[in-house]
Amino acid sequence: MDMKNLIPWTRNREVPATRFEEQSPFLALHRQMNRVFDDFFRDFDVPVAGRSGWQAAWPNVELSDGDKEYKLVAELPGLDDKDVDITLQDGLLTLKGEKKAETSGASNGGRYSERWYGRFERSFDLGAGVDPDKVSAAFKNGVLTVTIGKRPEAQASIKRIAVTRE
Repeated sequence: MDMKNLIPWTRNREVPATRFEEQSPFLALHRQMNRVFDDFFRDFDVPVAGRSGWQAAWPNVELSDGDKEYKLVAELPGLDDKDVDITLQDGLLTLKGEKKAETSGASNGGRYSERWYGRFERSFDLGAGVDPDKVSAAFKNGVLTVTIGKRPEAQASIKRIAVTRE
């Protein structure tokens, strides 16, 4: 069995044209363009989040800006706290880490895997208002939570602007 047939978007898409497609030139053009792109990308590796040029998108994070602190939550399944390095320098929060491949003997006939292994690095510019003395990090069940406090002057500089209806 060809491993590419396991990936849904690389399967053969030869589907007979419907009656409506035969009457509509736009649908026929749409179908031909899909076929051109499928043929072009057929010989490339399928880009999966976390691989190749998409590596910067991993890990998935959620960043919230509160009145007194920033809170960053990152999903890091399969990692331990010792696999992650967190730094804060001049308001730039950086997460670095590596997920090492787990090999389990020889596989007969090939292997198909969508799991991601390798290094990652993500940086977030939080500005000069962060307090480097009020930073904490917790790691539980593959979820990293980093809390960064704001300096008092940064908290006071927030001005709420009322919106009025004209």
